[in-house]
Amino acid sequence: MIVLYVEFQLVGGLELLCETVKTHNVDVDLTSEKLTMKDLLSWVRTNLIKERPEMFMKGDSVRPGVLVLINDCDWELSGQLDTTLEDKDVVVFISTLHGG
Repeated sequence: MIVLYVEFQLVGGLELLCETVKTHNVDVDLTSEKLTMKDLLSWVRTNLIKERPEMFMKGDSVRPGVLVLINDCDWELSGQLDTTLEDKDVVVFISTLHGG
């Protein structure tokens, strides 16, 4: 089994869904030969989101209004859910939605 180390950050209020922890350094066991963003999102929902996952995800993807950066690059430029992650990648989720 292959284990991939990934750092991801939740900011803009999303950290409240994970007991106010903003930065997570995780080892993800691969069930296939590669880890995609779709796989990481599923892993995060199962293992880290403590409450209200609907505030973070809609279906298999992030909710509209959540900006995703992979190594400081907008994930829309790299394939979104199909983006293949590599060891030591940094993924940042930023909520652009704020209550008022």
